[in-house]
Amino acid sequence: MSPLIINSHTEKELIQFCIKGDRKSQKQLFEVYGPKMMSVCLRYAKNKNEAEDIFQEGFIRVFRHIENFSFEGSFEGWIRRIMINTALKYNSKKSLGWNLNTLDDIIQQFDKSEPDVVSMLTEEELLSYISRLPHGYRMVFNLFVIEGYSHKEIGDMMNIEESTSRSQLVKARKMLQYNLRGILKMVI
Repeated sequence: MSPLIINSHTEKELIQFCIKGDRKSQKQLFEVYGPKMMSVCLRYAKNKNEAEDIFQEGFIRVFRHIENFSFEGSFEGWIRRIMINTALKYNSKKSLGWNLNTLDDIIQQFDKSEPDVVSMLTEEELLSYISRLPHGYRMVFNLFVIEGYSHKEIGDMMNIEESTSRSQLVKARKMLQYNLRGILKMVI
């Protein structure tokens, strides 16, 4: 695979300039990876303002620790990991603020026989529904479904039991389905 070229520099050269504190290179790196990382942040945030806070803090960490990148593996993956960890830290500071009994009642009422409505949504609409999930559910859903982490990895990252990760994923999926039921009723 040929190296990524950014304004006549390879990705490796650009990273090396960033390590030296070159502002122009930092701006280029931000412009190349910013849009993808913002979409990562949006998946972990409750709203756009939170996503912007996570995004900003994440890039501060990227530039603060860029000298630690070992040039092994994907640089984009390295940045993504920083963004995810930043989002997890941001969200761990906030209170969970939901009533599990109420959520369990909603989940129990959901009829599993209804068709899948996710395919009817735009990406923005789906992100909006995901952002409405309680923070623990949203974190596990994103880490497992979108990022591809195992329940063991999620448990380690979030300092929860593996079984809790599994349970929260099931509940997140059911809650998403329940919330999406309104779209199905409008279509039918």
